[in-house]
Order: sequence, then C-alpha cells, then structure tokens
Amino acid sequence: ILDLGFGFGKTVEQNYFLLNHIEDFKTFGFPILTGISRKTMIHKPLAITPQQALNGTTFLHGFALMNKSNILRVHDVKE
Repeated sequence: ILDLGFGFGKTVEQNYFLLNHIEDFKTFGFPILTGISRKTMIHKPLAITPQQALNGTTFLHGFALMNKSNILRVHDVKE
C-alpha cells in the first residue's frame, strides 16, 4: 500500500498537486491510500473547522476515487 502522506510537511498547494496526480503513482504497482479526511487542505481554504469539513472531505474522496485511489482513510465512517 502506498500512502501519499497528505498533510505531512506539505503546503495546501502541494497536497492539491498530489491529489491531482494520484494516477501517476499507480506506476509503482501498489494500491494507493488517500487520507485526506478533515485535513488542513480542506478546512483552511474554506475558513471552517475540521469538524465542519465533512462536505469538502466527501467531495475530495470522490475526486480521489475517480483518480484511481484504492483506499480511503476516513474519520466519519457513518457519513
């Protein structure tokens, strides 16, 4: 499993770059794990709290899956 490390030592812009290029990492031959739930890259641009970021998280999870992510790490499982 390849975890791209969203949020760890990266700027908001760098995180969105990774998100837009998930498919490029498929060349390594591993399933891609995307962990963006409640990350700064969601709540900071929207000026909301991490707890208010569910809609943004859900949208970006869908985007990640469309771009070939295989696994999502989430906080709000029921939602």
